[in-house]
Amino acid sequence: MKILKFGGTSVGSPERMKKLLDIIDPSERQIVVLSAMSGTTNSLVEISNALLKEDKKKGIELIQSLKEKYDVVVAELFPEGEYIEQGQEVIDYHFSFLLSLANNMFTAIEDKVVLAQGELLSTTLYHVYLKSIGVPSVLLPALDFMKIDEDNEPVIPFTTENLTPLLEANPENKLFITQGFICRNSFGEVDNLRRGGSDYTASLLGAAISAEEVQIWTDIDGMHNNDPRIVKGTKPIANLSFDEAAELAYFGAKILHPQSVFPAQKYQIPVRLLNTMEPKAFGTVISTESEKGKIKSIAAKDGITAIKIQSSRMLLAYGFLRRVFEVFERYKTPIDMITTSEVAVSLTVDFTDNLDKIIEELNAFGSVELDRNLTIVCVVGDFGAERHGYAAKVLDSIKHIPVRMISYGGSAYNISLLVNTEDKTEALRSLHNRIFE
Repeated sequence: MKILKFGGTSVGSPERMKKLLDIIDPSERQIVVLSAMSGTTNSLVEISNALLKEDKKKGIELIQSLKEKYDVVVAELFPEGEYIEQGQEVIDYHFSFLLSLANNMFTAIEDKVVLAQGELLSTTLYHVYLKSIGVPSVLLPALDFMKIDEDNEPVIPFTTENLTPLLEANPENKLFITQGFICRNSFGEVDNLRRGGSDYTASLLGAAISAEEVQIWTDIDGMHNNDPRIVKGTKPIANLSFDEAAELAYFGAKILHPQSVFPAQKYQIPVRLLNTMEPKAFGTVISTESEKGKIKSIAAKDGITAIKIQSSRMLLAYGFLRRVFEVFERYKTPIDMITTSEVAVSLTVDFTDNLDKIIEELNAFGSVELDRNLTIVCVVGDFGAERHGYAAKVLDSIKHIPVRMISYGGSAYNISLLVNTEDKTEALRSLHNRIFE
């Protein structure tokens, strides 16, 4: 069995939904994971924010505005007759439910319920559409088998235990439809895998049922060797290792959700990145295999803040770094890059919600300097210890650009450079022209 995931743009209009059958082969046993229609999740966030602020009037107006868009979708998706009525019943049910939430006490729990409606709408409408054209499918409720624990980590054995019987109960059916992104938490409440979580869902399902492969369908033909929005002449990469893909996804390659690599890697399920606009393009295969001795790609991650802690107490001391890291642990703030000297440590973060509290505690260790509006430029490839010349080539490519930090040696697949965001475009282009000339 294969897992096929389609993002919001792939189901962003009735026309796009209908074209999915150019890719999906109903004769092949597969689970199709769908995101919400493009724009829906943003609208649901607006609705939820209004209701959390107790602005009931605005919340209801936003709900009605979104429903009007779905009325149009139903009218275009279904022919006249019983199926347009079924489609209308679907959206009437979900939007009546949203209005009922607006008329009651609204908390963070209801916020997650609101955000789940996008995927529930897209999958149910697509299931009814398939029925209307005579294509058999089974709608699998992700809330029945997707679960996260108290640390927000997915519970793969729970998915295996609860999904397998649903598949076995439908031995004659080949096409299964389910929601990406949504799940239940350890309390049984509706929750989610955070933004981009549909990729994660697909990877987790692949791991849970030992799928043949996971296919992530987007609007670009695989992972490129640089950002095609900024650099001309980029090319898709045919093969990446799991480690290389994880580095690129984490450090800015938007085509793939960073966490989605790890379940596939752990269970050795190949992941294929494909383009809905060009279904016959090879795309990118992520697996245990990768071409050695090459620089593969360049990615950039914006919104970075650098923190430098300088203290004479660090000199010849032990336990200093542990105490520094414990501050970030207490405020659940991940660290991206780190460099050290005898009396100073510099590190970067991209989650800054608790930054003021973190800085207040770090001041107890010594002087603290803060730099904002920075970008991590990540060069990914085979940088094993036996390789020579690659690091020099990377640094020579940006010798005309100020570099705030360099991280090299922590991974055999990555050199990371911290630059001012205003220098990002020049850095990406200069690296591309030098490395891939």
